[in-house]
Amino acid sequence: MSLEQLNSFLGKVKGDTSLQDKLKAAKSSEEVVSIAKEHGHVFSVEHINQVRADQLERIAGGGECIERTVCISVENSLLD
Repeated sequence: MSLEQLNSFLGKVKGDTSLQDKLKAAKSSEEVVSIAKEHGHVFSVEHINQVRADQLERIAGGGECIERTVCISVENSLLD
């Protein structure tokens, strides 16, 4: 339901290669939200979009993404 939940989920993703693989296979933000929910983290697509905007600003500015798997999902979602 919140950015805190999303950030907590991203922390979990960093240490779980199986979860990273699931996120890499996700074809939409809705799938990412569903995967997160399966792991006890509840947030909305809007929260992903907010993080996506922040990450895109970092990418445009030459910075790196906080979490590679989210960047991959972001790139996939942007193609939709």
